[in-house]
Amino acid sequence: MPLSHPRRSALSEQVIAALRAQITSGEWPVGTRIPTEPELVERLGVARNTVREAVRALAHNGLLDIRQGSGTYVVATSELAGVMHRRFADADPRHIGELRSTLESSAARLAAERRTEKDLRQIDTLLRRREEAWESGDAEAFVAADATFHLAVVAASHNDVMTAVYADLSEVLRDWLRGDVGGDMSPAAHMDHGRLVDAIRAGDAAAAAEEAASYPFVCRPGRFAPPSAG
Repeated sequence: MPLSHPRRSALSEQVIAALRAQITSGEWPVGTRIPTEPELVERLGVARNTVREAVRALAHNGLLDIRQGSGTYVVATSELAGVMHRRFADADPRHIGELRSTLESSAARLAAERRTEKDLRQIDTLLRRREEAWESGDAEAFVAADATFHLAVVAASHNDVMTAVYADLSEVLRDWLRGDVGGDMSPAAHMDHGRLVDAIRAGDAAAAAEEAASYPFVCRPGRFAPPSAG
């Protein structure tokens, strides 16, 4: 439905809210290109300048990336996620891996204590999707499936603050995983998460925390090189 046409500033805010909703709802997932400017003009029933202003505002806030000659892409699901992504884009990958391990270990401990049957069904479904993505050999599909699985484990902690922080770090963690997986989708590089799910299902908090913290970093040549001496 075309949007109503109040004064310009209010209309711009409506368009920004409409575009943000497409992103936060998952209708436009991270990494995808959003509709072109003419398509958005037709879809929203507003002027080209209003659409352009809204897109630029969301790009400034870190949700969109305008790439000349290619289009505009979703790079984060919230303003804070965009800030996190920019802030830690050049961080030491080992530090990102250590942060992920710490957050997920704590979340897994809480998930084992608080998970519901609905949580378990969701985790089981996403674990299967993770395995299918690995077997497909599609690294990007695996990164997305793995990230979604781990977010579900964190959400099962029923700690809203921890879940929100983890979600805001999602693109930082995905970038880390892309580098960690690289192009190696061989059986030897696969990390089984079945034991983690079993521990959460059994309500074994200590085992769940230990399992979540135990996943090794795939240290590819040169990626985690030690600092130079002297």
